[in-house]
Amino acid sequence: MPIALVDCNNFYVSCERVFNPRLEGKPVVVLSNNDGCAVARSNEVKALGIKMGEPWFKMKDVALKHGIIALSSNFSLYGDMSARVMSILSDFSPNQEIYSIDECFLDLNGFDPNTLMDYGQKIRQTVKQGTGIPVCVGMADTKTLAKLANHCAKKGLAGSNGVCNFGSMDEQQLSALFSGIPVGEVWGIGRRITAKLNEMGINSIQDLRSSDPEYIRQQFSVVVERTAKELNGIHCIELEDSTQPRQQIMVSRSFGNEVSQLADLSESISYYATLAAEKLRHDGSVASSLCVFVRTNPFKDEVPQYSRSMIVPLLRPTDDTFKLVHASLQGLKHIYKNGYGYKKSGVLLMGLQPKGSIQACLFDETQDQAKSDSMMQVMDAINRKMGKGSVTVASSGVRPRWAMRREKKSPSYTTEWGELPMAG
Repeated sequence: MPIALVDCNNFYVSCERVFNPRLEGKPVVVLSNNDGCAVARSNEVKALGIKMGEPWFKMKDVALKHGIIALSSNFSLYGDMSARVMSILSDFSPNQEIYSIDECFLDLNGFDPNTLMDYGQKIRQTVKQGTGIPVCVGMADTKTLAKLANHCAKKGLAGSNGVCNFGSMDEQQLSALFSGIPVGEVWGIGRRITAKLNEMGINSIQDLRSSDPEYIRQQFSVVVERTAKELNGIHCIELEDSTQPRQQIMVSRSFGNEVSQLADLSESISYYATLAAEKLRHDGSVASSLCVFVRTNPFKDEVPQYSRSMIVPLLRPTDDTFKLVHASLQGLKHIYKNGYGYKKSGVLLMGLQPKGSIQACLFDETQDQAKSDSMMQVMDAINRKMGKGSVTVASSGVRPRWAMRREKKSPSYTTEWGELPMAG
């Protein structure tokens, strides 16, 4: 059963380059929340030896020397561009699994094996034309091999030009290729497992393919055994339905500046609960409980530390922003302690279930529920049309002191009316 793994190249950087072509060919990094660490690097930055997760303050000298351009994370832009890419890719297969914001699996079962390479190039061209985002395509008989084929496509291995199809290679070619790739490049093989495999004399992917699966399971787990089988073309990991609703929804952020007052924390919790409620309604779900938490900066050993969370049950499962914000603030009041500098807070919605499956209660007010649903629909419609946060609860504040530090953020080209690109 042929499977394709389509992965966007340097996705965050590519999104920025779509709307700012002057970034093409230049070294670019995208920084994490509060402009902390590199979470995306252009090929030019990778060539300079800068690692993923490298703190920005440590690379400033290198950035100055080589002209590295740093940008703050623009998650609204990346999320919108991801939705566009995935929508295009859904037309190439009846069965799609969105694996992450920038990659997805496509079921190619029943496709003519002789046309898959051309089909992969068509996928690349269509996505590039429709969004401006470059992608690479890896094809194989299992998900693990498809991930590996995508790695080869990105590295230009096996004569690939953005598309690598293991199905077009014989066993001798695959063995030669896999003998030159470290075992740590395999999907699901982390650093600790890699180190232990190396101690056992398993250094390359071919070494793992040639090992006894039973022995691998004894030394590690059934998960690693399954990985070894997948490398040999034995189908063990199924494509999953990416449309299944989430079981939990978490919204949390680190603050740009530490806060100590309850009022500031209340604003952050209100804002996060509002975002979580929007996601909840998007999924067509309701929450039966929530967890609110706060914590100080764990990297400041010299100051007192405090971390606390509280689960708040809801009288009735709901997706109403106002009810969720109210419950979150009640929980915050119980866990807040004066005298600490808080660095992070968050809200976790739990016990999610489809909205249509809520069991009726004797004391339900049908009229109140209809009013709530109508109000939430209006809020969501305005925010979709006018931009996120156009209508929100007053308790989330206007100019929060706790907001993330994003001094290098590009415009929200596709999600804010006031920041749409203008043609000169």
